[in-house]
Amino acid sequence: MESNSQRSHWKIYLAAAGIIILLISLLYTTYLAERLREGERNKALLLFNAYQTLEDADIDADVTLQLSIFESNKDIPIIVATEAGEVLFGKNFGLDLDTNMVFLTERVTQLKLKGPEPISISDESAREYIYYQNSRLHELLTYFPFIQLLLLGAFVSIGYISVNNARRAEQNRVWVGMAKETAHQLGTPISAIIGWIEHLKDSFPEGTTELDALKAMQLEVLNEMQNDVDRLDLIADRFSKIGSAPALTPVDIYAQMREITTYIRRRASRKIIFIEPSIDTPPLLVGINPPLFNWVIENIMRNALDAMEEGTGTIEWSLRTHPDHVEIEISDTGKGIHPSKLKVVFEPGFTTKTRGWGLGLSLAKRIIENYHKGKIFVKHSKIGEGTMFAVHLPRK
Repeated sequence: MESNSQRSHWKIYLAAAGIIILLISLLYTTYLAERLREGERNKALLLFNAYQTLEDADIDADVTLQLSIFESNKDIPIIVATEAGEVLFGKNFGLDLDTNMVFLTERVTQLKLKGPEPISISDESAREYIYYQNSRLHELLTYFPFIQLLLLGAFVSIGYISVNNARRAEQNRVWVGMAKETAHQLGTPISAIIGWIEHLKDSFPEGTTELDALKAMQLEVLNEMQNDVDRLDLIADRFSKIGSAPALTPVDIYAQMREITTYIRRRASRKIIFIEPSIDTPPLLVGINPPLFNWVIENIMRNALDAMEEGTGTIEWSLRTHPDHVEIEISDTGKGIHPSKLKVVFEPGFTTKTRGWGLGLSLAKRIIENYHKGKIFVKHSKIGEGTMFAVHLPRK
């Protein structure tokens, strides 16, 4: 798994490469635009000279050649006007606009304000100027860097998302493989232990009336061992379901939460107080996969127990019903979570314990969001006062 430092370096390299590419593109495009601007200015002057030659030519002159030179320009709009602003002619604004003196006069006014510098030409009677617009090609080239910026941004975004998705998919495969391998490895010793427990139970006569106190105690120990082995079997079954779409069944969520609370209470310090809704609460059916759902709630409650100072405190859960979902709130009076850690509590590897891999809440998030189509998040946390987790389950 990549460290945060390696991820940051990768992002910096990607951003630096994008900036370098963008700068090179901007410089080169600016150079091309400047060269094109100079070429268009020279072309505008050349076109005017061709036009003047055409006007002054004798009727027997090679008008066809002169006209072909002038008409070769199809992209640079030009206007020739006197120093006083009188328009002499226009070209390449459109068949109707080339002879529209009102339009051409207005365009001269606009070009004086924000157009390219006009070309001054001398005439026997008065000084004249060639006003011209940048061609469509020049405008496209001017906007090209911005288009490149958008394309580059899209490319970087798609690349970043693709790399993240690939990394996440690889992590998912690792999670699934590890979970199934764990379930496989647990299965063999669990089966053997179950066999030995059954063998020991068979060594006792049926009924407890003939057993002395020692044998009764031994049988009780065997029964508790059986419960714990059943628990191990359940854990192995949970791991085997990772990566597979679990079946969701309608279950009374109140009864399910009480079952989990009872299991955790028996394995917690007697100084821990558990608070839950009244047992008279009407049933509320919600579609869940009980083994996986229990895993989530047990993980949250175990984390709450670990957060209790000196094994004392309170764990409370409650349910809120909404039109489209059921909200389960689980709060504790533990040491709380620092605000800077709230965004990473569900990331693989996050843990405040000296032992463990920090996988519990990550798997809990995956179970609730991917399998149950719900949400899980830290609703509230304050250092020294405690934490509240919330789980949303769809009401389907």
